[in-house]
Amino acid sequence: MSSEIIDISAYMADLGRRARAASRRLAAASTASKNAALQAIAADIQANREALMSENRRDLEAGAAKGLDSALLDRLELTPARIDSMIEGIQQIIALADPIGEIFDMNYRPSGIQVVRMRVPLGVVGIIYESRPNVTADAAALCLKSGNATVLRGGSEAFHSNQAIAASIQRGLEQAGLPGDSVQVVATTDRAAVGAMITMPEAIDVIIPRGGKGLIERIAKDARVPVIKHLDGICHVYIDDQADTAKAFDIAINAKTQRYGTCNTMETLLVADAIAEDVLPMLAAAYTEQAVELRGCARCREILEECNEATDSDWDTEYLGPILSIRVVRDLDEAIEHINTHSSGHTESIVTENYTRARRFLTEVDSSSVMVNASTRFADGFEYGLGAEIGISTDKFHARGPVGLEGLTSVKYIVLGDGHIRT
Repeated sequence: MSSEIIDISAYMADLGRRARAASRRLAAASTASKNAALQAIAADIQANREALMSENRRDLEAGAAKGLDSALLDRLELTPARIDSMIEGIQQIIALADPIGEIFDMNYRPSGIQVVRMRVPLGVVGIIYESRPNVTADAAALCLKSGNATVLRGGSEAFHSNQAIAASIQRGLEQAGLPGDSVQVVATTDRAAVGAMITMPEAIDVIIPRGGKGLIERIAKDARVPVIKHLDGICHVYIDDQADTAKAFDIAINAKTQRYGTCNTMETLLVADAIAEDVLPMLAAAYTEQAVELRGCARCREILEECNEATDSDWDTEYLGPILSIRVVRDLDEAIEHINTHSSGHTESIVTENYTRARRFLTEVDSSSVMVNASTRFADGFEYGLGAEIGISTDKFHARGPVGLEGLTSVKYIVLGDGHIRT
């Protein structure tokens, strides 16, 4: 289909109706048929990888002509290794247990009825994302395995790549005998398609945006469909005065420098005053070697002369780059207060050998992932054993933290009786 569609509203409404119809068939599909479809999709991507890379080159050339920066072009590129990773990701999802139909919390009530809960698909999942075409395969595979139909709207810069991946998905579904409308990739670059998607509660059950803060804020503001999202990844590491300094050094360096542009990268380092003069100089030397700009509070700058002054806005900034805010705090209470005031609710970690303080940190810090003696970079679906994730949620309802297969499900109550009536 052409990327130019005249009547966007009619197109999206038709797409939504077909997705809803497909979701009902997919909800009843067996694990074997879903896995067969995933296997066929992986095989088709493998068989057509040259065609996929050719379409990706079209996007790269168009992006370069439009002046996209090197970082965006890198996210857009499908190298042979990234195609291998796409295929491996699908294989991993095949190996995961199917959550659909799981029965749990079985109870007999005094009336004699038996009440249980069953895990079921959400229905139709709409995913709006930017840049990375591999998201098309990853998201489609997760939704398919969890019994959800999905509507995917990728960024215009990856249009040809996404359509090529969509073709492999369609062929795989057809081969496995599942409805092709189970996975639909929006075939237009018109931004009006996004506005339509987020205002179609009759067709779409939940929206998952993956992209920059501006995109997610717009969707959260305008959507009439529930949204699973996170806006920022303002993550903290607190080094307690009873921390093992070797552990603290490794964790603080890894949390910041292992990758800069991820939502689980540390953006603010908190250090207990009693240990600050011991750990900050060696950390600063290591950060300087990796060209990380340091911005610190007044006490931090007394210890580190080369540290720039942190402003109030720094404590609320997700840098996504080689910049780190540092604050020296009095104790655990002040660290927790700072985190709960400035955190985006994503991931926080404490480094301490004090069990009681670790327990307090786990209990009192209000974020979707809270860690003890570990790098914030572990806040990831794969690292958590989910196999893969469709995103991170910092909301407090339904799914929170990395959203894997279970996060793409809901539950319904099942009541078993034998002629029971209520008296």
